[in-house]
Amino acid sequence: MGLMTDTMVWPTLQANDARALIRFLIDAFGFQENVVHGDGDQVDHAQLDWPLGGGIMLGSGKPGSVWSLKPGTFGAYVVTDDVDKLHERAAAAGAEILKPPFDTDYGSRDFTARDPEGNLWSFGTYRGESARVG
Repeated sequence: MGLMTDTMVWPTLQANDARALIRFLIDAFGFQENVVHGDGDQVDHAQLDWPLGGGIMLGSGKPGSVWSLKPGTFGAYVVTDDVDKLHERAAAAGAEILKPPFDTDYGSRDFTARDPEGNLWSFGTYRGESARVG
């Protein structure tokens, strides 16, 4: 079992070929497999952890169910410490690079890619703003 986490928000997605997408997300982007439940090609539930904290949950597409998400319509911003190294890894693993590494006007270094299912991934150094109290 993976590391304990106190993450309270879990982005989720569904895939036409969840097992292939899991392999891609691990190989191309560096997610870490925590758990995968299901038989054969079917993935009922998977959790992939991000090395800096948090992660995603995903599974095989479930057309017609109450919890049905169209595969390929997910998008996420993921914080990384080394954008250029991750960009090289993603490109080498076959990710479609939509925007190579660039510097933003708010101090982040980012790049944008698409996975084989069509989901959009933006990776960057921007960690968000601190919570405002009061």
